[in-house]
Amino acid sequence: MTAATHQPQRDTASLRVAFFSDSLPERNGTGAYYHDLLAHLGPRVDACEIFQPALGRPFSAATLPLPGDATQEIALPASFRLRRLIDKLHPDVVVSVTPGPFGQLGRRLARRHHSGFITAYHTDFAALAGLYWGPVRRRLGQRLIDRANRRLCRDSATVLVNNDELVDSVRELGAARVDVMGTPIEQAFLATTPPAAPRTPEPVVFAGRLAAEKNIDGIIDAARQRPYQRFITAGDGPQRERVLQASHERDNLDHRGWLSRQALCDLLDEAGLVILPSHVETFGSIALEAMVRRRPVLVTANAGIHDWPQVAGSVYKMGAREPLTAALERLDGVPEADWQTRGEQGRRGALALHEATIDQWLDVLARHAGGRP
Repeated sequence: MTAATHQPQRDTASLRVAFFSDSLPERNGTGAYYHDLLAHLGPRVDACEIFQPALGRPFSAATLPLPGDATQEIALPASFRLRRLIDKLHPDVVVSVTPGPFGQLGRRLARRHHSGFITAYHTDFAALAGLYWGPVRRRLGQRLIDRANRRLCRDSATVLVNNDELVDSVRELGAARVDVMGTPIEQAFLATTPPAAPRTPEPVVFAGRLAAEKNIDGIIDAARQRPYQRFITAGDGPQRERVLQASHERDNLDHRGWLSRQALCDLLDEAGLVILPSHVETFGSIALEAMVRRRPVLVTANAGIHDWPQVAGSVYKMGAREPLTAALERLDGVPEADWQTRGEQGRRGALALHEATIDQWLDVLARHAGGRP
């Protein structure tokens, strides 16, 4: 279902678009995705705004933590204030990117303004709940999440997903049409020419949420079993203390904490290999960002990035049940020339996928503006 290129079928210069998200900007993969996307869509449409929880904006925080990260909370939107902002924007199309209170408000406001309505499905909450919650809480939580997702999917002109494996899931939730979308790249990673591709996988870098689904234990174990190789981690999340403790115990493991996007770009430029050994991974944006900086990447087999022909051939794939240590051992014998070739090919593929993704988004938004089929 993935497509190599998309050209917008209608003029997009007059489009007015509203996104609704329950994620904080750049706080997780979903938050970063739309922060990056809007920066590229903005110059090519009439208006493009996102409504989400953020520091400095009035909203009431609930106490229910998101599955997999107790550091994040579901926020209740200030509905009256947001209605006034949407009335002023008067969008042609509304996109709800999460099933929480902000996403549900987007669905209602799209109906109020007779706007086209689209849902994005980025997170397999069932898989996360299975990792973190007991059987009773998991069943109750999944029932509530499914109910919220069904409302969005059934009312959507199309549902957007990041990999082919999610297509059946959203069809079961009532989606009449599904579009598999690529992933954009943040401006900071595109603004400068990256250094030459590395010659060796040194150091090994992981950047992302420090949570069980990211296989943090596997990274710590690899650092323990490979004391001759340097590992660098960056990010924040519920397993932060575990990573900090391991970094204090091991000379070859360095934790950099949460990084701004520019600092993250600098860290990727320092890497010899970027790893994403997750147990659950919808796409794997950090791998794409690393590739555009000419860094070779090792990515879990379940990540959606493998579905995209522009980049799939440049990604080292980690087996579905393969320990990270074993995967790194396989890469020990890769010749220097092949390592550098993989880095160069990855950059070209990442740039191609990024450009195709922006065109694809403009096409989808234009096709469904104003509720047009």
